This record gives sequence, C-alpha cells and structure tokens, in this order.
Amino acid sequence: MGSVVCMKPVTGEPAAKVVKSEQEWREQLSPQEYHVLREAGTERPFTGEYTDTETVGVYRCRACNAELFRSDAKFHSHCGWPSFFTPLAGDAVIERVDNTLGMRRVEVVCANCHSHLGHVFEGEGYDTPTDQRYCINSVSLTLEPAEKAEK
Repeated sequence: MGSVVCMKPVTGEPAAKVVKSEQEWREQLSPQEYHVLREAGTERPFTGEYTDTETVGVYRCRACNAELFRSDAKFHSHCGWPSFFTPLAGDAVIERVDNTLGMRRVEVVCANCHSHLGHVFEGEGYDTPTDQRYCINSVSLTLEPAEKAEK
C-alpha cells in the first residue's frame, strides 16, 4: 500500500483538538482506515465508497467526526477518488507541503485531529469556482445524508 509516513505535527500550525495515542487510534480504526488516516496512506483509485456518490449531505472526518466538505462542493473529476472544489470552511482542513514520492504536492489533513485526508491540486482546468481539486480518500470520510441531518 505505498510508503508509510508518520503523522508529525508541523511547526506553526494549530494544535489538534482531538488527541489520542497511536494505540487508541488503532483500536478505533480498521487497519485500512489507520493506514490512510494516521500513516498518510492512499486507498487504491476507483475503489472508495464515495468516489461516484451523489448523495446530498455532509462529509465528515472518519477519525473524529468533524465536518469537512459538503456534497454541493463535490464534482466528478474522474481521478478515482472523491473530489471537492472547496472544504466546508476555511479552518476545517490544514494544508501541508508534501515532498514525498519525489514531487511537490499539498497534503490535506483534518484540522480537528490532524488525520490525513488526501491532497489538493490547483490549475488543472476543472470548471469549478476555485480551480482546485481536493482529492480525498473515501476511507478518510463518512457521509451524513441531508435527510438524516434534518431529523
């Protein structure tokens, strides 16, 4: 499943509000969830639960349940992972420069628990309001359908 990257805080970013030991994370998350969320892994493309989902609702962090994205910001990028053109609020995610794999990317982590979500890319020419693609692992998310949230 790719290389393992330890989740280390970056100097100058806000502290995580949800802090657990690695043992507590392992007890809470499945092995695949732990690998992606806590070791910055990546699920295989076109295999995730939410890649093609069009359900209206809120996408939350699977590790801490923080609200991250809304379905109205989701679009079909055909890249193999769920894609969003903006996070729910400016402070819902933290963006970190990621120079692993011999290239420069921008990692996206949950601001609440600092779990790895995916990466954000710019300037790819998608017809979205931001020209950004938040490429997020399905296994990093849960979806709360709008009809459930309204009850």
